Amino acid sequence: MSIDFLAIAPEIALTVTALIVLAADLALRGEAKQLVNPIAAIGTVVAIVFTVILYGSERVTFGTMFVVDDYAVVFKLLFLGTLLAILGISWRFFAEGRYFQGEYYFLLLTAFIGMLIMPSARDLLLLFVALETVSIPAFVMAGMRKRDLYSSEAALKFFLIGVLSVALMLFGMSLVYGFTGSTDLVEIAAALDGETASVPLLLGSVMLVIVGFGFKVSAVPFHFWAPDTYAGAPMPVAAMLAVASKAAGFAGLIAIAFIAFEPVADVWGPVLGILAIITMTIGNLIALQQRDLIRLLAYSSVAQAGYMLIPFGLARTGSTAVNEAAVQAVLFYLVAYAVMNIGAFGVAIAVNRRTGLRSIRDYAGLASRNTLLGLGMTVFMLSLGGAPLTVGLWAKFAILQAVAVEITLFGVILAGFLVLNSVIAFFYYLRVVKTIWMDEAREGMPALQPGFNLSVVVVILMAGTVLLGVLPGLVTDYSSVVSLLATS
Repeated sequence: MSIDFLAIAPEIALTVTALIVLAADLALRGEAKQLVNPIAAIGTVVAIVFTVILYGSERVTFGTMFVVDDYAVVFKLLFLGTLLAILGISWRFFAEGRYFQGEYYFLLLTAFIGMLIMPSARDLLLLFVALETVSIPAFVMAGMRKRDLYSSEAALKFFLIGVLSVALMLFGMSLVYGFTGSTDLVEIAAALDGETASVPLLLGSVMLVIVGFGFKVSAVPFHFWAPDTYAGAPMPVAAMLAVASKAAGFAGLIAIAFIAFEPVADVWGPVLGILAIITMTIGNLIALQQRDLIRLLAYSSVAQAGYMLIPFGLARTGSTAVNEAAVQAVLFYLVAYAVMNIGAFGVAIAVNRRTGLRSIRDYAGLASRNTLLGLGMTVFMLSLGGAPLTVGLWAKFAILQAVAVEITLFGVILAGFLVLNSVIAFFYYLRVVKTIWMDEAREGMPALQPGFNLSVVVVILMAGTVLLGVLPGLVTDYSSVVSLLATS
């Protein structure tokens, strides 16, 4: 079996970078250990270059297990761009804290190697390996505040719920293999298109596989780990879990749902649609009660996962137009979500690093204490709510466009819950904005100086949020990408 090394060049670049980071951490002493961050950033840029070179081509290696097409390239660029942003918000945070920097950056790069593999995987075994490559480093990173009992408890919850969901998914995969005789996604789809598609146990095994990805995207009722883990983990790790790890889960779920299980979409589609309604509603209602900004962002992340599950609820067996529009909507939403959510975490890190505070009340008068941070958080909060002239509005509009491709009663219901939940979400997003601009800062609050790296990341993401809100066409032209996926 020949190996196309160019097809796996981005993964190789990150792997080599991770090893260099680990070796450099062993060789460096004291403040020089901070250099592992720019080393990781340089390796990420190299991986981006290789990924851009692959755009427009279609390569298959390791038999048919690993496919590089435009769909995979778009996801890889999303992951690598997210990695650069997380490196930017991590530098001062980990350099100034009592953390093991080399181990953190090595684990972070390892997790992103799994993310790069996820959209290219066309086999159940490779999908499972990629998912675990993402999850296992995340379990460790979530507990890196070793002397904090709350952090240890959060990491333990994350680990236990993660192991349970993986066990269910692996059991489902074994049943799917038993029924279809293959782990190849295309061959599974061909087998499901036959007589076995009506077997109840097989349909149950399909749902078990989907459950495993439900944990990764923090969909209800698999979301219990998210609030405690986000609050207990170091903030850059929480940003990674909220954005990159979630995007990896959706990349795997898209491949499983729209390639392998497309012949039974009429079964899992309504289930995921109902799950979307429950997820977005519970996430938003609980977020209304939060007073801690990180926990608010955690429940907001749960609600956002519900929005992104709506297109899966629209899926129909044999309906190429609907399925293409569904994948297009999820892709655009993930890009938009990454830009605005990492930005929000970046501002939270800047405030917490200086004050050690994270309550929403602690953001009172933020605009007067640091205009950049106040304006940035305002833009990100409004975008998460879906305000005009922000990318968040177009992300929700993309979902409504998918609903409009083939109007059904269930689709209209999903759209109605999307609009209703967007209105609910505005209450807690606007509460943060009101606190930033209208409430007076408490006496004795220190001035905020986020540092050059963090300021650059916040400015870039804020500009991206507004730019994509004005020119969404920079991202929405996914027609060829979706067609490649739908015909895989």
